[in-house]
Amino acid sequence: MKGETAIHISGSDEHGVAIMIGADKAGKDYQTYVNEWHQAHKKLFKDFEIEFDFFGQTSAPYHEAETVEWFKLLYENGFITKKSEPQLYCIDDGKFLPDRFVEGVCYNCNFAHARGDECPNCGEWIDPIRLKNPVSKISGSRNIEVREAEQYYLALTKLGSELKDWFTGHAGWRPVVKGFVEALLKDGLIDRAITRDLEWGIDVPLAEAKGKKLYVWFDAPIGYVSNTKEYLRLTGGKEDYLKDWWQNPSTKLTHFIGKDNIIFHALIFPGMILGSKRTRLPDQIPANQFLNLMGKQFSKSAGWTVDAERAIADFGVDAIRLYLCSLIPERADSSFTWDGFLSVYEEVANKVGNFVHRYLSFTDKYFPEGISGEELAIVSQSADAVELSRRIHVVTAALDQCEFTKAFDEFLLLAQHANETFHLKAPWKSIKTDIPETERTLAWAVLAHAAISAVMEPFVPGLGRKLKAPFGSLVSMEAWREIYSGRLEFAAQGLSKGFKRQSELHVLLPKIEPVRLAPWKEELKVDA
Repeated sequence: MKGETAIHISGSDEHGVAIMIGADKAGKDYQTYVNEWHQAHKKLFKDFEIEFDFFGQTSAPYHEAETVEWFKLLYENGFITKKSEPQLYCIDDGKFLPDRFVEGVCYNCNFAHARGDECPNCGEWIDPIRLKNPVSKISGSRNIEVREAEQYYLALTKLGSELKDWFTGHAGWRPVVKGFVEALLKDGLIDRAITRDLEWGIDVPLAEAKGKKLYVWFDAPIGYVSNTKEYLRLTGGKEDYLKDWWQNPSTKLTHFIGKDNIIFHALIFPGMILGSKRTRLPDQIPANQFLNLMGKQFSKSAGWTVDAERAIADFGVDAIRLYLCSLIPERADSSFTWDGFLSVYEEVANKVGNFVHRYLSFTDKYFPEGISGEELAIVSQSADAVELSRRIHVVTAALDQCEFTKAFDEFLLLAQHANETFHLKAPWKSIKTDIPETERTLAWAVLAHAAISAVMEPFVPGLGRKLKAPFGSLVSMEAWREIYSGRLEFAAQGLSKGFKRQSELHVLLPKIEPVRLAPWKEELKVDA
C-alpha cells in the first residue's frame, strides 16, 4: 500500500521427529505425508486471505542445495565441530531418542509432558538427559539409559560476544524477545547439536558422516533464503537472491514468528549468519505470544479447538479476521472467546458498516447526481480533512512499528471519529435549510469513507475491497497509495468530476445473531 518493493516468504517446515511420528501414525511415507500437509496449509492460508509471494517446502531439492552451502561455510569457518556427548537410548526400540522421540517431566516446572527439545508449558529449551521419568514416544517404553553418541554441533560458544554486540545494538524490540534473549546471553550460550541419527532429513555433506541427517533446527530457517531464490527463479526475476535481497544493506528484514521460535530466530539463525556471512542479520523480530482458547492452550488431541475452515464457512473470512486482528498477542497471551468474537464484529459493523451505509443512503436520496468535485476539493483542504489525515498517520505508523493491535485500535478510533463527526454535522437537519452545507458534509463523508477503506485493507483485505467498491475506477491504485499515506487531496483529485456510487449498496457486515454461536459453544461446553 506504500508502494515499496516487498516480498513475503514462508513455507512448510518438513523435517524433524514430529513429522516422522505423525507419518508413522498415519501409515504414510514421509514425503507423501508432508506434501499433503503442505497443500492443506496453503489452502487454509488462501481461505484466510493470507498471501505469500512464495510458500515453499524444506523437503524440496532446491532447499537442500542451499542448506548444504550454509553447512559448508560454517564448517570451513570452524563453527561446526564434532563431539561425543551422552544421549538417551531406548533399549526396547534399539534407538537413540532425540528431541520429540522422548517425553518426560520437565526439570524446570514439573510439567508432565515436556518434550525432549522443549517444554510447551514453561518454554525451557530441554536437555533431554535431565528429563524426569523419560518415556519413548515410539513404543511407550521406559527402558531407557544414557549412552554416548557422536554428533555435529553449532559452536555458539564461539559466537556469544558477536551475538551480544548485535542484539544489544537493536532498540525497540518487543519485551518478550528482549527479555528472553538477554537471559540466555547472560547465562552463557552452549553448543547445540545440529545432526541426528534419523531416516528423514538432509544428509550431512561429509563423507565421514554417513547416515546422519541435519536436524530441523538447522535447516528450517534457511528455508526463507532458499524460498527467496526459488521464488525469483519461478517468476523469472533478474535479481540475485543474495546480492539484491539477503545481503543488500538497504533491505529491511523482518521475522514474523511466535514466542516458541524466539531462540531460533533471535539466536540460532543469527549465529549461523554471523558464522557463515551468507546473509545479513534481521532488523526486527516481532515475536507474538500465544493465542489461547477460553484461557487454555489449543489442543487438537483434547478437542479444545476451533475448526478454522468451518468457522469461515459459517461466518465468513472478514468476520474471523476482524476478531483475530483485535487479538494479536503482542505483549501477552490473548484468548479467543465466542462472545468476544461477536462483540468485536458488532463494534466494527456499527462503526464502519453503519457509517458507510448511512451516508451513502442519504447521498442517494438527496444528491442522486452525486457530490461535486468542487466540494470534494474544498473539503480536502479543510481542518476536518487534516484530522482524518492525522488519524491515518497514527494507524500506518503503528503498522510500520509492527504494533498491530495498536494499529487496529487506532483504526477503530478513526471509524468512531467518522461516525461521531457525521452525527454532529447532522445532514438530516441541514438539508432542510442549507443544501450547500449538507453537500459539504457529504463530501467530508466521502473522504472519511476513502480513509477508512485505505487503512482497512491491510487488516481485512476482503472488507477493504468491499469498502472501495463504491469508488469503482474513479480512484486509481496510485491515488489509493497516496490516501493510505494520509494525502486526501489525491482522493479529491481522483474524484475531480464528482463522486457517485459505482456499485450496489449492500450491507457490508450482515448481523450475526447470537443463536448462531450456540453450536460452537456447545462443542466446548462453555457459556462464552
